Amino acid sequence: MNAAEFKTGYVSIVGRPNVGKSTLLNHLVKQKISITSRKPQTTRHRIHGILTDTQSQFIFVDTPGFQTRYRSELNQAMNRVVMQTLHGVDVIIFVIEAGKFDRQDEAVLERLPTDRPVMLVINKIDLQADKLQLLPFMQEMADRFNFVEMIPVSALQNELLIELIEAIRNYLPVSPPLFGGDDITDRSERFLAAELLREKIFRQIGQEIPYSVSVIIEQFTVEGNLRRIHACILVDRPNQKAIIIGKQGKKMKEMATQARKDMETLFGGKVYLEVWVKVKTGWADDGNVLKNLGYE
Repeated sequence: MNAAEFKTGYVSIVGRPNVGKSTLLNHLVKQKISITSRKPQTTRHRIHGILTDTQSQFIFVDTPGFQTRYRSELNQAMNRVVMQTLHGVDVIIFVIEAGKFDRQDEAVLERLPTDRPVMLVINKIDLQADKLQLLPFMQEMADRFNFVEMIPVSALQNELLIELIEAIRNYLPVSPPLFGGDDITDRSERFLAAELLREKIFRQIGQEIPYSVSVIIEQFTVEGNLRRIHACILVDRPNQKAIIIGKQGKKMKEMATQARKDMETLFGGKVYLEVWVKVKTGWADDGNVLKNLGYE
């Protein structure tokens, strides 16, 4: 393609918790860069996923699920991330679940800007028993907002994602690429390693551990094709430390093993991973834990 016709743009993926935003991002870029779990609000940071083909470069911005139920400092900080993202992108993808639209979805919809293209992505159509019910649901959504496109997909099953890509392409501005053709994210391997381990904590332990659990990479060195990673899991209380470690260290070993395998797949090489668990008291002594851990 002529360089004068190449398109590049930022595409924000927004929605309430647990509608599949991170799964959608991972399947669009064909690589796991954003963590997922059944626990809502797993994503805390803005994560850019990059897809480049011969015609365009799509820079997807995965955001935390917009939280309206709990007004904690962490949730308010993550909500600010979502709102900032809406005003710095070329296209917005509003993700909802097929056949479901509740007050949390409405809260996000009310905050969508009207000065840029907004697409509705109706996810999890593979769970919809009667696909014909999608038609009245889509009409209902069309009456709520002036979406430029409405596309039903199954991110998990890769259904209609090619159609979604082509629809987004139509709204990208003509511009040269901002990242290399092989780049899949703007985040460092160090950041991704911490996120993959945090995912395993939520997947293995779930509701027993609060959102405040965090992972810090204390050492990350590359020796040829081998990465040596020393990670520290930070918890609020000693009893949470015991939960993560598990009987005879079994839980932590399982989580570390699964995280290591994901890291090896993502980084394309062997990973030596050591993991410790520490209570936050005494680790962050300046009283500003959110800042230290990078929660913007």
